[in-house]
Amino acid sequence: MSETDNILTPEDVKELAPLYDAVVLALKQVYDPEIPVNIYDLGLIYELNINKNHDVSIVMTFTAPNCPMADEVMAEVKHNVELTPGINSCEIQLVFEPAWDQSLLSDEAKLALGMDIDLDEE
Repeated sequence: MSETDNILTPEDVKELAPLYDAVVLALKQVYDPEIPVNIYDLGLIYELNINKNHDVSIVMTFTAPNCPMADEVMAEVKHNVELTPGINSCEIQLVFEPAWDQSLLSDEAKLALGMDIDLDEE
């Protein structure tokens, strides 16, 4: 397979957009075991890619490198994504650089955690 086989055309992107949304929804069903917010809104998903073969590649982190539930959460992510109709497989890469911080929280996560979202706006 040549490198151009991996490049998505505008038509590919249009076709994959609903699938991308479905994978995001699947990720939003996975919650951090210590924080009552899903991993997507927590900002734990650094990268989400879907190729032409409908294989998903995720780069993710945790709020702390020593998360005792990391294996279980990653297994749940893989399971939920692979259950998404149209997805063939899911590979996850766990990283700790850059380190997670609260600036990665979505507005929804900030509200759920009782944080003032206006404080971050300049």
